[in-house]
Amino acid sequence: MDELKYIGSNDVMNKSQTNFIFSSMLLPKEKRADLNTIYAFCRKTDDLVDEENYSGEEKKAKLDKWKNELIKSFESESDYKLLIELRTVKEKYNISETLFFDLIKGMQLDLVKNRYKSFEELYQYCYYVASTVGLMTINLFGYSNNKSIDFAINLGIALQLTNILRDIKTDAVAGRIYLPLDDIIKFGYSEEKLMANVYDDNFKSLMIFEVKRAKEYYNLALKYLPEEDKKNMIPALIMEKTYYKILKKLEKKKYNIFKYNISVSKIYKIYLAFFVILKYRVFK
Repeated sequence: MDELKYIGSNDVMNKSQTNFIFSSMLLPKEKRADLNTIYAFCRKTDDLVDEENYSGEEKKAKLDKWKNELIKSFESESDYKLLIELRTVKEKYNISETLFFDLIKGMQLDLVKNRYKSFEELYQYCYYVASTVGLMTINLFGYSNNKSIDFAINLGIALQLTNILRDIKTDAVAGRIYLPLDDIIKFGYSEEKLMANVYDDNFKSLMIFEVKRAKEYYNLALKYLPEEDKKNMIPALIMEKTYYKILKKLEKKKYNIFKYNISVSKIYKIYLAFFVILKYRVFK
């Protein structure tokens, strides 16, 4: 039996603890449900790659099947519950089909690639797995100025770079290094040291550089966000504040990702959400 066929967005969200919950709490009920459908598709696509009980070939087969069913769903021929829901949301907000397939491209990369030589290579990966999500959701939020597209792209890059920095240790356990190898070499560090969780001055210098780059993408995103669209982008701005806080905590812990588990508490996430709401909706 193909269990994926019967999974809907509520099934995925009920099992998920995510920043999306805090960022979407101000949306009307219908839009919140539609955003959850987009997130559930992204989450489930990612899960197909991260499932521990399947081989690489089995994961590839599952992801290929998922992609084929997505194609069929857009042609009203799939009977997969979540993909039927997704088609409705896509049509309601006129979201480009390409974005969903680009997201799958990013997940396919995780099955065949566990190193990135340059930042240019990593940027493309970040676009596939994160910027696409931002571009899907800004149609749902609503925007009037096309500069908001650049906001979504750059914020996606920033968020994914933050994820990469936070998850260096866990990714290494899985045999993955997302930090560009060119950067690792530049700062006199090595793959072997990273895999062995070596924390030294070279690693600190590397992390200072990588955190600075991530911050630059947050700043670039905010630079592009037009004044007239800020109110509608509150969910994205809550994500921005939450993930930027991760970078600040990394700095506070002297970039020792091997010793400390970097996260933002639920209480602080709620605080950040209300801070953004007050700033952009109440006191704008």
